[in-house]
Amino acid sequence: MQLSLITSCGLWMPVLLCLLTAGGGYANTCTTRRCLAQMLIDRKLTTQPQRDTCTQFIYIPFMECQTIKVDTKNLRLACRLQAIVEWEDDDISWDKSIFPYDEVILPVDKVWTPEIYVSNGVSGRTQNGYRDLLAFHNSTLRHRLVMSAEINCEFNLFNYPFAEDECPVVIQAWSTQGCGTQLAIGQVDLFDSSHGDWETLGAYLHKHSEDTYFISVILKIRQQNPFVTLLLPSILLILVDMVSFALPLGGGERNCFKVTLVLSFTMFLLILNDLLPGDSECGPVIKYHFCVCLIMLVVSMLASMVFTRVAKDGGIILCCTPGGKKSKQKADQDISVIQVNNKEDDQMLKKVVDFLEDVKAKEAESDKNQIYANRLDKGFFWIYSILGTVYFIGMITVMVTHNCEINHLDFF
Repeated sequence: MQLSLITSCGLWMPVLLCLLTAGGGYANTCTTRRCLAQMLIDRKLTTQPQRDTCTQFIYIPFMECQTIKVDTKNLRLACRLQAIVEWEDDDISWDKSIFPYDEVILPVDKVWTPEIYVSNGVSGRTQNGYRDLLAFHNSTLRHRLVMSAEINCEFNLFNYPFAEDECPVVIQAWSTQGCGTQLAIGQVDLFDSSHGDWETLGAYLHKHSEDTYFISVILKIRQQNPFVTLLLPSILLILVDMVSFALPLGGGERNCFKVTLVLSFTMFLLILNDLLPGDSECGPVIKYHFCVCLIMLVVSMLASMVFTRVAKDGGIILCCTPGGKKSKQKADQDISVIQVNNKEDDQMLKKVVDFLEDVKAKEAESDKNQIYANRLDKGFFWIYSILGTVYFIGMITVMVTHNCEINHLDFF
């Protein structure tokens, strides 16, 4: 009898040990949160939950969007997203009569977590916000994800430095077909809207399809810095060039000054070449503005040189000027007079008179050329000033008011 009882106990001992190592065994030995967490970890639930519908529902109740950097040269947006993610796993649950807790902390690497990423990013990374996640007794798990992405955006830079545009950030789960995941996002808020020359005006959530969402990040450039460093210097250089017409044509001071202005503006463009925005479907009109300003400075310099030549010789032809022909005729008259009159006193007096008359004629011719050149100079100044003022008013108006449309969702 005792032998049979011992044998029966030996047969049931492994069964009892198995029961003790199961979930109910913890109720007899340990009922703390750590024991509960260890029990859930021992289940090794590192694969996606497999349900009868074969689709895992993922809910993001809250997401924060932060703009890190806006690269106008390469037309890219760097952003950072922080999301609270919730999902259900029927295998992660416990009996509250044994473990009287509503929630427990589990290591992230010991259970399955959903994979969410920015699908239109040229580069990106998704990482866990914390080492642990929160598990509830009703099979709900809550976790925080941090996504960093660099997105290629066709910014509308036509109005630069008064540009304002949007960039879509597409959020998707790892799979949307078959035994995949179904994503739902609740709310998106903007975090830290100030970053350099650009300001984030808002981040708005849109639903493109049943499992695809995108966030429209509204960006606007701060006009102060680009206006002061790019647009204002070009306006001031043209203004200085207009005022330089107050310098006299003679002496060469004006021409040297205008040449200095052209060289200064050229160096200004070379220095700011890396700061100018890159070309896109709506390229920045400020590049054409700089080209027009350079043409205006060069035309003004050339006109000043031509007017200087006119003031000196009465024309822009470099040979056979009227002054040379006139001097030759006077020389012939002098020779003829010398041949007629042989007296030395009369000859000397005649030469002095002819010399004085020649000097007076040259002075009169020079005054005539100077008056003619001044008239041309004043006329060019008024035409240059009026056209320059009208151009700047029109260019700034176009920069501020013109709207260039770009399809930012052409990748769908």
